[in-house]
Amino acid sequence: MKFVDIGSAKVDVDRAQRKGFSEVVYGSGKTAEQIEKIVNVLLEKNGNALVTRVNEEKYAYLQERISDLRYDEESQVLSVGKPNPKLELGLVYVVCAGTSDLPIAKEAVQVAEWMGVNVKYLWDVGVAGLNRLLYYTEELRKADVIIAVAGMEGSMPTVLAGLVDAPVIAVPTSIGYGANLQGITTMLSMLTSCSSGITVTNIDNGFGAAYQASLMIRRMNKLGGQHD
Repeated sequence: MKFVDIGSAKVDVDRAQRKGFSEVVYGSGKTAEQIEKIVNVLLEKNGNALVTRVNEEKYAYLQERISDLRYDEESQVLSVGKPNPKLELGLVYVVCAGTSDLPIAKEAVQVAEWMGVNVKYLWDVGVAGLNRLLYYTEELRKADVIIAVAGMEGSMPTVLAGLVDAPVIAVPTSIGYGANLQGITTMLSMLTSCSSGITVTNIDNGFGAAYQASLMIRRMNKLGGQHD
């Protein structure tokens, strides 16, 4: 298996062959200079790169040194180079409970789209106004995978999973008042859901949910599955 040792990182340039997508870079905790070096290796070896959790200061540095950058300020996702081939089959719906959860939901959208997945999204349909979610039930039943992003007590994925036959990937967020415990309460609520078919990611991990959903959709395409 191939990797490129640049001192501060050993860049896994073989991952695209093993997994279908090149290594995604986690930008938080890395300096802009370290990100630049990693991205340049990925561009040379794989033709594209995706970096999550890139703040505006790091983006400004990278923008001056790497051409053709695309950056979404709210989700803090940065991409560069040729996009991954569009997958013909499958639909992922990203559903967000509240507007405060949008940065995490948009991270999921950005990652899944970069991976070539057909993505639709629906914002602000939390259970405090259940009529909003119920209004879109028939539309959501078209999805092959649903990513459900919620904070507070995290009940929206439970309700959603009871309405659809698609697998639901629940993403707990750290949004909420004190007893939310920065997302721990939300995560535990989702883990103990009474609805079947729910998988739960780590807190605020929109990237992880999108990656998992994209692997499912990629497998569907590989096996030649059918989509209504």
